[in-house]
Amino acid sequence: MKKSLGPRTLAYPTPVWVVGSYDKEGQPNIMTIAWGGICCSQPPCVTVSLRKATYSYGNIMERKAYTVSIPSVRHLREADYAGIYSGRNEDKFAATGLTAVRSALVDAPYVQEFPMVIECRLLQALDLGLHTLFIGEIMDIKADEALLGADGMPDIAGLAPFVFIPTEHAYYQVGEMVGKAFEAGRKEG
Repeated sequence: MKKSLGPRTLAYPTPVWVVGSYDKEGQPNIMTIAWGGICCSQPPCVTVSLRKATYSYGNIMERKAYTVSIPSVRHLREADYAGIYSGRNEDKFAATGLTAVRSALVDAPYVQEFPMVIECRLLQALDLGLHTLFIGEIMDIKADEALLGADGMPDIAGLAPFVFIPTEHAYYQVGEMVGKAFEAGRKEG
């Protein structure tokens, strides 16, 4: 028997992404989020949800762009830091020792040290209540060449991403493959 837990944010797991934006003065800023995901295949789009109170919210509304840098476990501490402190009060790139790279495609920075980045042009901002859902069209995805497998796509083991578990306030590394999509459920014979 299942027990009701009520309406809560318990969609396990959630990604750990670092959203990049520029403020009005052109200062690069990053913010760690866990509410995000792919939302459309054509055009390719990704969402991030931010509270209006965040510094990044105003930056994205102003610049109409953002990036999603995907940290590896090697940069867990820096990613966590970017989610604790506000860019209103400090330069998080300087504080963490990370390097801001100006995207050539959108008006937002990304994190050089993180192995993968998604560059997004803001398509729509949807006010949902406490959070605003930003829908960004993916203009490009960049990945460290060392991550790429024989097929030219990023290798998950090399990327070494981690996820956030909201109820525990904890991070977990992505683990081993347990089956092939679109094959594991096929009828045999």
